[in-house]
Amino acid sequence: MGGCYYEIVYDNMRNVVSKFIGKSEKELNEDLVKMSVYYGFRINVTNCFKGNEKGHVESSVKILRNQIFADAWTFNSLEHAEEYAYSRLLKMNENSQMEAEKKYLKPYRPPLELAVICEAKVNPSSLISVDTVFYSVPEYLVGKRVIVKKYHNEIRVYANNEMIAKHKRLFRNGSMQIDIYHYLNTLRKKPGAVNNSVALKSIPRLKAIFDTYYKNQPKKFIERFLENRELTIDEIIALFERETANKGELNALDVVKPISQIVVSARALVANYSALVNSSVNNKNRSNIVDITTAKAYREEKSISLLVHAAGGEGQ
Repeated sequence: MGGCYYEIVYDNMRNVVSKFIGKSEKELNEDLVKMSVYYGFRINVTNCFKGNEKGHVESSVKILRNQIFADAWTFNSLEHAEEYAYSRLLKMNENSQMEAEKKYLKPYRPPLELAVICEAKVNPSSLISVDTVFYSVPEYLVGKRVIVKKYHNEIRVYANNEMIAKHKRLFRNGSMQIDIYHYLNTLRKKPGAVNNSVALKSIPRLKAIFDTYYKNQPKKFIERFLENRELTIDEIIALFERETANKGELNALDVVKPISQIVVSARALVANYSALVNSSVNNKNRSNIVDITTAKAYREEKSISLLVHAAGGEGQ
């Protein structure tokens, strides 16, 4: 935005008011106070049950709900919903006077660091536990202690004053957030472990590619990772998908018998069925079976003839 407001009005939310003291006194959230001191704005907390003190804020929420989420209200993820809301907000604010108002803001200051910092020990599986959630770190850190910065939406892990891992923050007890890049060296030494690795199973699209095309050559799969380790996980998936785009078709052609053999086999089947018909013409029950099998043979011969024709061979 290019600056900061002189005063910000808040409702009595829990992340604003930590505790009520008596009828009118309030204990403000410690992090909010730090932020106000750093950016230099005043905190104005409205009185309880005084909707008129909040101006048009609540009515603005209704406007946004009606204009943004009336047409679309289901999304695949929170990120998808945020992207959609942001694109609609840009459209709604095309005629905004924000640029003219910026010159009245307080001077810009760099973002304030508000992470909760803690330490964690890396377990033998190269995981750290943060608030009962497990996050992976590079395997060379097993047994060592690392610094963790917890933000509202992500986790950053530091070792020797360098950020060595970053994850989307999860909140479900016992859940895991794993980066397969953290395990590449081990998987290169033990390629047989790739198939059942938790790191691979945590990425369903990549696991499907591995199962279909690389299950019998895991070493090649890991080598492709190591050759392109500068790519993000989405980019490496796209790379594998491009490389295997036509592989399924080629594998399917490999198992088709030669055309001449198909024709010979089909004609032999038809001949056998014809012989069965001739020998069973007076038996009513068997005749019904023969009629069915003969029809089936005819359809098979027609299908094979079409296949031969499509492949450029001779149908007769």
